[in-house]
Amino acid sequence: MDIKIEEFLATSTISIKEAMKQLDRAKTIKVLFIVDEQRKLQGTLTDGDLRRWILAGGNFESPVGAAGNANPSFVRSGYEVDAVKQTMLNRNIECIPVVNNEGQVVDLLFWQDLFADVARSKPAASIQVPVLVMAGGKGTRLDPLTKILPKALIPIGEKAIIEIIIEKFYTQGVRDFYISVQHKSTLIRSFFEELNPDYLVTFVQENIPLGTIGSLKLIEEQIASRVIVTNCDIIIDLDYSELINFHDQQGYSLTLVASLMHYNIPYGTCEIEKNGRLIELREKPEYSLFVNTGMYVIQKEVIKYIPENKLFHVTDLIQEIQRSGGKIGAFPISEKSWVDTGNWTEYRKTLERMA
Repeated sequence: MDIKIEEFLATSTISIKEAMKQLDRAKTIKVLFIVDEQRKLQGTLTDGDLRRWILAGGNFESPVGAAGNANPSFVRSGYEVDAVKQTMLNRNIECIPVVNNEGQVVDLLFWQDLFADVARSKPAASIQVPVLVMAGGKGTRLDPLTKILPKALIPIGEKAIIEIIIEKFYTQGVRDFYISVQHKSTLIRSFFEELNPDYLVTFVQENIPLGTIGSLKLIEEQIASRVIVTNCDIIIDLDYSELINFHDQQGYSLTLVASLMHYNIPYGTCEIEKNGRLIELREKPEYSLFVNTGMYVIQKEVIKYIPENKLFHVTDLIQEIQRSGGKIGAFPISEKSWVDTGNWTEYRKTLERMA
């Protein structure tokens, strides 16, 4: 595997916010090895570590070691390959650092290399949860393309975006898919008839626009316990078993996937009190906040709050759940873990990232 070790090393003095950006730049696995100025191994930082830190209310300006694992797995120079492979399997890890007698990181061992004869990457855990893809919208932000094609069939490389979305779930064992259709539904039905996939696709016809969650009511009887609902214009790089485990363990009625976004203001911002007195001037500040990606895990028992054959949005459902005392969760992911192809600017970025 042709990589530069430095891409995966983070000095212990950088902030968690800086480490998150470094993780986002990683093109292979999402892990950083925390080292001191002499490159001695101090710990590791993964997406899971960051997620736990965020959920615990941690400060993004804290040093990276505060969120990392201070007892990382590693091997010494002169390691035995079979022993390393067994460690990877036992501890469910994709990369192990090699350290010398001084404790300095001198190499990295990747799953893709050691298990090249088995799989290109560590397999994700299987989930048995049906998926509803919301593909009934008009996609007006992508006019004029969506005057001809439904947004679910917008191409990303050689595949339609809905095909890419479904394939990501398919690799984790999902075989039961529902697709909510309304605008240009015939084209979507014809696409899957021609594709002839080896998974089950059931179309859910919206006779009138039902909003961002209304069509879930149409399959209420087919849901056993919970369902994943996703927009048809987003691609999320995620081990879905982690999302399901989080949802189940916390006992949430609805869990949304939230992405941490960093926004740079290209101007100095002014905090002003009455009479125009300047309190503070901040030069080109950066703000970090979570945004809703458009993917949810929803328990069957709350589908009852969705009215039949009426426009109903996910925000309405969340309000109803909270009003009845239900719990809503937010599963945090990094900024680069998802792409939104719903408008031309983001669509172009997606094409560049997935080229």
